[in-house]
Amino acid sequence: MSVSDDEARAWPAPRDNTLLLGHDQAESVFLAAARSGRLPHAWLIAGPEGIGKATFAYRAARFMLAGGLTSESGPSLFGEASEPAGMDVDPQSSVFRRVAAASHPDLLTVERGYNERTKKERSEIVVEDARSVGEFLHLTAGDGGWRIVIVDSVDEMNRNAANAILKTLEEPPKNALLLLVSHSPGRLLPTIRSRCRLLRMRALDDAVMGDLLTRYLPEEGGENRLLLSRLGEGSIGKALALYQAGGLSLYRELVALLGDLPRLEARKLHGFAGKFERAGNETAFETSMTLLADWIARLVRAGSLNQLPPAILAEEEETARRLLALHSLDRWMELWEKVRHLTARTDAINLERKQVVINAFLALQAS
Repeated sequence: MSVSDDEARAWPAPRDNTLLLGHDQAESVFLAAARSGRLPHAWLIAGPEGIGKATFAYRAARFMLAGGLTSESGPSLFGEASEPAGMDVDPQSSVFRRVAAASHPDLLTVERGYNERTKKERSEIVVEDARSVGEFLHLTAGDGGWRIVIVDSVDEMNRNAANAILKTLEEPPKNALLLLVSHSPGRLLPTIRSRCRLLRMRALDDAVMGDLLTRYLPEEGGENRLLLSRLGEGSIGKALALYQAGGLSLYRELVALLGDLPRLEARKLHGFAGKFERAGNETAFETSMTLLADWIARLVRAGSLNQLPPAILAEEEETARRLLALHSLDRWMELWEKVRHLTARTDAINLERKQVVINAFLALQAS
């Protein structure tokens, strides 16, 4: 099932999200550093994609822009200022509203920009975007407070942009705070990693995933939310993206096709692949191919341990048992790489999406 644009907009963006669940430890680490009076000038906020890292970055930025430890402090019973229990900032406050509207003068967000020539979003963060960081941080902050930069995500910087950020990290101005969101910190320049305080955030557990999906998708039945939770693998962002792309029905159809292996039904396969012929179905195609690649990856991981992968749908257990015997693990790894390669090359060289899906399943069928 997919959602309308109105429903999609009901899911808050990181900059105006008041809800962050499952990351109490990360918040405690940041608060402890702030309370120590020795807050590192740069934080590498690392973890799987879609778990709330950018939401955390905006939460930390709002907290510091609102006055940090003094923003919610008040006289205690003994006349002393009390420390805030967390990093909540009133959604009705001017700081929260300006951050949400991307209009706070002391906060700069660096993301992939828009290419005026191609009229599309860039595939990477370019050096012009990164250079703006140094210029911004050397301006005077309002009320003598913090100047804060969020880079979402730092993995998307090209080499020149990474070097520009590195220069800022090497010579940070006073009261400058950089919050670098990273899905794959191991791919960053070692010199960038070494100049940041690493804050590692974990995938969400089943209870948190269930809570968030109940909040965001109250109209869905428990079975569908459970399926999304399993497919999301601890990432609420991934689960909601799958839902929006119609991933529930696509996954069920994929599992049915896999259940036919090694004897595919041509009519069923062509009917499924035909969904992606029409213009505008690029997201559904990419979602299906990603679901297929993920399914193979789970099969390989479990097979390497002489186990069956956890069944997301009940009927998958027998399918996985049979398909593990169909090919060697080395062959399954080759097929995983083939599916990913086909997906990546489809738009790059204008391949026919229907034929790509058919070819992927024929490769799975071949001995």
